[in-house]
Amino acid sequence: MTKQKGFTLIELLVVIVIIGILATLATVTLSSARAKARDARRVSDVKQIQTALELYYNDVTSYPATALVSTNLALFNGTTTYMAKIPGNPLTSDGGCTGSPGTLSYYLYTGTSTSYSLQYCVTGTTGNVTAGTHTATPGGITDP
Repeated sequence: MTKQKGFTLIELLVVIVIIGILATLATVTLSSARAKARDARRVSDVKQIQTALELYYNDVTSYPATALVSTNLALFNGTTTYMAKIPGNPLTSDGGCTGSPGTLSYYLYTGTSTSYSLQYCVTGTTGNVTAGTHTATPGGITDP
């Protein structure tokens, strides 16, 4: 009688189950990392827009009208470009941000000659910015 080489059905099933568990853990970890990256981008985008708005204000002595600050357009005055392309909100269904501006593909900007309001939402704590809808103004970023 010769001994056959190979794996038993039980051994194969155990390996498949282990691979399935590892794949599930990797997927969960990756989606969490993606959500954190989107939040970090949102905070970074808003700070860059704030800087461009302040540079604009220093030159023009007023903030731009709402119509001038739109996704994918440049923020400029005459020949001076303050921001080559206003970034859009990395819109996803990562939860935590419902309603405006969480479901918008842009950051919600409202401007007057003396002030502005830029609304955005983060799904988790990012740096010193807590989860929820926030408003950036000339005075800084406010908590919800």
